[in-house]
Amino acid sequence: MIDTDPRADARYHELLRAQPPHARLARALALSRSVRELAVAGIRARHPNADEAEIRVRLVVRLYGRDLAACVYGAVPDDAV
Repeated sequence: MIDTDPRADARYHELLRAQPPHARLARALALSRSVRELAVAGIRARHPNADEAEIRVRLVVRLYGRDLAACVYGAVPDDAV
């Protein structure tokens, strides 16, 4: 990270290394969940009339790509990114 003081970055990584594996995994899962929630919130904001199925398809496009979404769900909205 270029906007972080090198000493702060080193300390952050030191603290991460000091955590037990289960704590690091829990942190990674929480961050992944947050990313997914932010992506869904963005989709809902851009497509307020979308039902849950459409939101799910758009999320898969966002996270894994159009090809996988088409394989899993078939129809994918043309403007899904």
